[in-house]
Amino acid sequence: MLFFAPVSRYYSYFNTAVNFVRSYTHDEPFASFLKKQFAADKKFGSRDRKTIAHLCYCYFRMGHLMENESVQERMITGLFLCSVSESELLLLANPDWNEKAALPINEKLQMLHLTATDLFPFVDELSGGIDADAFCKSHFTQPDLFLRIRPGYKETVLQKLTDAGIGFEMKSETCVAVPITTKIADILLLNKEVVVQDYSSQQVASLLNSVKSFDSAQDGLQTLRLRSGSFQHLTTPISVWDCCAASGGKSIMAKDILDQVELTVSDVRETILFNLKKRFAEAGISKYKSFVADLSAENLKLPSTAYDLIIADVPCSGSGTWGRTPEQMRSFESASIDSYSQLQQKIAAAVVPQLKQQGYLLYITCSVYKKENEEVVQMLQQQCSLQLIEQRLLKGYHEKADTMFAALLQKR
Repeated sequence: MLFFAPVSRYYSYFNTAVNFVRSYTHDEPFASFLKKQFAADKKFGSRDRKTIAHLCYCYFRMGHLMENESVQERMITGLFLCSVSESELLLLANPDWNEKAALPINEKLQMLHLTATDLFPFVDELSGGIDADAFCKSHFTQPDLFLRIRPGYKETVLQKLTDAGIGFEMKSETCVAVPITTKIADILLLNKEVVVQDYSSQQVASLLNSVKSFDSAQDGLQTLRLRSGSFQHLTTPISVWDCCAASGGKSIMAKDILDQVELTVSDVRETILFNLKKRFAEAGISKYKSFVADLSAENLKLPSTAYDLIIADVPCSGSGTWGRTPEQMRSFESASIDSYSQLQQKIAAAVVPQLKQQGYLLYITCSVYKKENEEVVQMLQQQCSLQLIEQRLLKGYHEKADTMFAALLQKR
């Protein structure tokens, strides 16, 4: 017998979750909305909040499937599709489905006569190389939490995780996957020992590692050669501008990989750079320049500085991260793809003049749409005279991670 609590409590969970979903207006992340709802009603304990939140997210993970059905019907179906084992909730909602909870997602969808690719908006707009079926099915599974171990802290990090009894998986020499519910800040020193960074985002490092040389005789920059993941014989720091720095994750990674850098960061709001300053302090980065800039502004004026490397992790649809925020699938509109693409082209074109000759632009999105990815890279080649060195679609859907796009281009 699975029930350990009154049936009425579980009906209450469903009713509350349905009411929350119906009252959500998509004008803020659902996690923020949910936090406010629970704060306004103190009757929910920790287990109650966790269960209600899970039901809500099961509903959102349905995306556009069964759009003509009721919220509760879609929520229960989502609960079935997201479950990997029997549960009290599913037993109450549908005993027959509960017995089949451990079936592979393919068999569940077939049983319900559903097609996975119907859940994601504008599948025909996906970047080339994405397995649409596998990508869409991945949205029934919550992504993991990934940590990037900073140089010199691997043994310390693994020992602390082991001592705390945290199960983890090494995805690479520097990447650790832990359960999404892990309270990492209670175990590790964030930003000093580890950086919370998605697995696909960490793989952007491979494009930094693919830069074999920065050879610019006219700028007096010494040739650099990469060996075993670090630059050797470096006497002149690399000038790096993270032009859409946000929380600074890519800047910290560039510092860890390239070592000696002259770092400049910018973003559109002062508050972003203020939060970044705190994170840099924790990461031990004290020497850097920063400024506020709206890179999409018509009369943009930038400091007269040229850089060896510009990192442009541009604003995007975020569609490659909707496994973490599935509510986005319900509210996203086709016109937004074009809007983001135009914004990205404007930002990318604005920063290219700041590149030194032979300098590199690292273009990054967490989007799965080709208009935000390959088509922007084509524009940079055709209109900005950049040469494509390498581009990668970072498919996280087989790894319980985000899906991202990155391209390295050179000014010649």
